[in-house]
Amino acid sequence: MLTLYITRHGETEWNREKRMQGWLDSNLTENGIKNAVSLGERLKETEFAAIFSSPSGRTKATTNLICGDRDIPVIYDENLREIKLGEWEGKTHSSIKEMYQTEFESFWNTPHQFTIDGGETFEETRARAIQVLNRIKKEYKSGNILIVTHSVVIKCLFTFFKNSPIETLWDPPYIHDTSLTIVEMHENELKVVLEGDITHLKTVNFI
Repeated sequence: MLTLYITRHGETEWNREKRMQGWLDSNLTENGIKNAVSLGERLKETEFAAIFSSPSGRTKATTNLICGDRDIPVIYDENLREIKLGEWEGKTHSSIKEMYQTEFESFWNTPHQFTIDGGETFEETRARAIQVLNRIKKEYKSGNILIVTHSVVIKCLFTFFKNSPIETLWDPPYIHDTSLTIVEMHENELKVVLEGDITHLKTVNFI
């Protein structure tokens, strides 16, 4: 059996500023660093065969903090990058809403209809995220795999795990920074064991 441990990068400066990041980047905040270290502490007794990480700076930094001094192979996979958002990247939510009102409303309310020049659709992001799952299944028959990626990618994976349409993308749970989702993969069967859990951010007594 394969068990996937899926997390989002730690909080970044642009998260704080409510800026869209996509394929661009900003540094982790002190809080983001602390949260990644907390998740690493939570997972310190879990043996991982490998870590699959988005190659973005914020995910690389998060991966390093979770890993600490543990010797775990890290594979950087381009298909784990966040949704590409073209001209939106680096802009604040408020300025995007003002300049691209129709597209902004679609992004949050009708994600299955969302398109933007120079960017990706949610379907395209979902397709490449599924490619990562197929790669993991091909290269690893059993063991624990940690995936460090981004909120939209995780939301897209949820629609795959639950066999639900893109229309439901923003349904709960909210994907907080360093939240933990655990999925068991038995051949062609999937079982979501934990969704967007952040108990490691609320307690100092780790189980």
